[in-house]
Amino acid sequence: MAKLNVVLLEPEIPANTGNIGRTCAAVGARLHLIEPLGFSLQEKKLRRAGMDYWHELDVTCYLNYEDFLQKNPGAVIYMATTKGRQLYTQPAYEPDCYLMFGKESAGIPETLLKAAKDRCVRIPMLEETRSLNLSNSAAILIYEVLRQHQFCDLQQAGELHQSSWEDEQ
Repeated sequence: MAKLNVVLLEPEIPANTGNIGRTCAAVGARLHLIEPLGFSLQEKKLRRAGMDYWHELDVTCYLNYEDFLQKNPGAVIYMATTKGRQLYTQPAYEPDCYLMFGKESAGIPETLLKAAKDRCVRIPMLEETRSLNLSNSAAILIYEVLRQHQFCDLQQAGELHQSSWEDEQ
């Protein structure tokens, strides 16, 4: 079964990484962390944001971007950037693609963006807005990929805890 991959290049804020990890655990995506990290994986803020889902997370750390590429040959990488020329809704994402996000303070280096210019995507926002929060951006792209694949393997309906949807009111 194909698995979506989320890549964080040198993340700096533990709460963002924890939130993204929680989203990955909820949808069965893999999380790839490329060092240097701006925090320890043992940090309380990371664990708090990831809640009790962190132990269910498929997470791999890499020494640097070259290490990541070497260990993931053939990876189809889409890069989230405010500099992208196409909207995040335009590509036809592969179910096992890699969604890459840069560090909070600087994004993905332009040298990497230029090398993947056809797979750079942006989330529309007002021109005067610099960027969205990293964990929000990741959730938006993750769910676009899942939507394109009909939310395969995910629960799509919920039940009430104290009554039934069919109960008369």
